[in-house]
Amino acid sequence: MSRHEEGGNEIPPHMPDAKSGARGEKRLARPTLRTLADLTGLGVTTVSRALKDAPELSAETKARVRTLAAEIGYRPDRAALRLRTGKTLVIALVLDQSDAIAEFARRMIFGISRALEGTSYHLVVFPQFDGADPLEPIRYIADTAAADGVIFTHTRPQDPRVKLLLSRDFPFVTHGRTHFGNAHPFHDFDNGAFARLAVERLVACGRKRLALIAPRGEFTYGEYMLGAFAEAAGKAGVAHATLEGIDLDSPARAFRAAARRTAGPPAGFDGFVCASETRSIALIAGLQDAGFTVGRDADVIAKETSDLLDNISPPIDSFCEDLVFAGSELTRLLLARMQGAPAADLNSLSQPEFRRRRSCPGESAASPR
Repeated sequence: MSRHEEGGNEIPPHMPDAKSGARGEKRLARPTLRTLADLTGLGVTTVSRALKDAPELSAETKARVRTLAAEIGYRPDRAALRLRTGKTLVIALVLDQSDAIAEFARRMIFGISRALEGTSYHLVVFPQFDGADPLEPIRYIADTAAADGVIFTHTRPQDPRVKLLLSRDFPFVTHGRTHFGNAHPFHDFDNGAFARLAVERLVACGRKRLALIAPRGEFTYGEYMLGAFAEAAGKAGVAHATLEGIDLDSPARAFRAAARRTAGPPAGFDGFVCASETRSIALIAGLQDAGFTVGRDADVIAKETSDLLDNISPPIDSFCEDLVFAGSELTRLLLARMQGAPAADLNSLSQPEFRRRRSCPGESAASPR
């Protein structure tokens, strides 16, 4: 490659020319590709390719250009880029605002942002409010080309958002599976494995009457959870049922009342499976209201997404879903899809991580993890 391409010259000591502002003050002109080219001694085309991580350029050249771009505050002109390439360099996250799981949004966004670090893409969040048409933000993104790809959560078996985006050939990835199989990219947490492992843990701790607090019926992950719960409890030969009158999106006070109501006769549940850490705390409060000692008279197994349960008493066991990893994985799959990878190759499933905080009969003292 020529000296002009690889930039044998040192970076000149000057910065972009100053221009007069509206009130006569001096301000720096917005850095452009030409600015970077002048400062590095490279050609404009080479600078552009370096910012796009072109494989034919050396790692040293790309690092030098990116470092200087960060130092002088270079940002691509999005309007010009869109006119030239049709790309927005935006990833859209449609975020359900009804989720009661602690820190779901923060951890998911952190994972996505971490995966986008070092790329040219930026994240834009579109809220999805409970009761609103779930197609509205998806249709807006697809109709206006507001992003180059979209991530969304809370999938349904025949999710209309999936149908719409497949029909438009618009890149997307879902947090959760659908009945469309691997026709689209997805990352999911194995909620069936969570339910099965929770039942096995409760049975190992001597529990005989198990209750599951189920998700709302329209969500796909509820199918996996309900089926695995019933199968595991049936295999173990213990009584089991879903807790009536509440679901995972019910308010905490309803969880507390349900635990208080069902811990004693006639239901007499002594083991609870709850896929929400905040609602599990409400269950514990309800059991205590009923005069039960958690860990002695009854147990609660939770799905957790943060370290919240490390700080409650009495301690309960849980299975962890890593939402930071989920955000990173969703982004990885979406970027691969946007680069042309087949959808059938872009599916992943994470497994529950057990966090033991108490001992069952016959076990040694529990460790915090």
